[in-house]
Amino acid sequence: MTDLPPKGRVKLGLVIDLDTCVGCHACAVACKEWNDGGSFGPLEDRDAYGAQPDGVWFNRVHSYQVAVQAVPPLLRTVQAAAAAVTAPAPGGCGGQAADGMTVHFPRSCLHCEKPACVTVCPTGASYKRVEDGIVLVDEDLCIGCQLCAWACPYGAREFSEHHGTMQKCTLCVDRIYNDQLAPEDRQPACVKACPTRARHFGDLGDPDSAVSQLVAERSGYALMPELGYEPVNRYLPPRPRRAAPPEPAPAAAAADGYDPAALPPLLRWLDRALSR
Repeated sequence: MTDLPPKGRVKLGLVIDLDTCVGCHACAVACKEWNDGGSFGPLEDRDAYGAQPDGVWFNRVHSYQVAVQAVPPLLRTVQAAAAAVTAPAPGGCGGQAADGMTVHFPRSCLHCEKPACVTVCPTGASYKRVEDGIVLVDEDLCIGCQLCAWACPYGAREFSEHHGTMQKCTLCVDRIYNDQLAPEDRQPACVKACPTRARHFGDLGDPDSAVSQLVAERSGYALMPELGYEPVNRYLPPRPRRAAPPEPAPAAAAADGYDPAALPPLLRWLDRALSR
């Protein structure tokens, strides 16, 4: 089995804002595009246009309908946020519907401080870098036994049938250190592609970094910390939602039989706009 290196000062990782993620899958597609032709590709697809498409994806996005009493296992850490959303808050905030809210949940390797995937690896193919904390797979050493996939509680390992080896998120290590790219482009592909800026990248080992300050300001969560693997990535909980304004009472029908409530939706909107 593989030993873990001593903890380093730098902990590169992602901060994902569950409040602004819209589930568009741009991060997953950008990740697939970059890594398919990069140092860690290709990332295969199986039956891509069939009834049950599958393949290797370093980043996947799941959508959940979250309720306080029934939070899926992967969303235990946002249970407190769900409770805050459904409970009334000062100033008229809160008041979510009884069936909860939709949360779009991106899932990839969390680059844990104590990764089980590394310690179970019989060949040393899975390893954690001292200099930046990134967990990688050496495909020349990997024998495809999939012990790391069984050990990972986050489901972040992908088995490539084409290569016969394990693959996973690399934080685009071949991109973030590429001095041929402009400094602003030296970020993981998923971060650059996110249209709502829900994904952030930086050094979570530095309390003064932008990502660490963001986690502190928004009470960011580690995913299932009770397992003891100390994931580096953090999730920001959804903010409380404002209650929708009540629908105005329908105006009484005029004497001539004109009833705005009987109009088609577009004409009702136009009637309200012109009646202001």
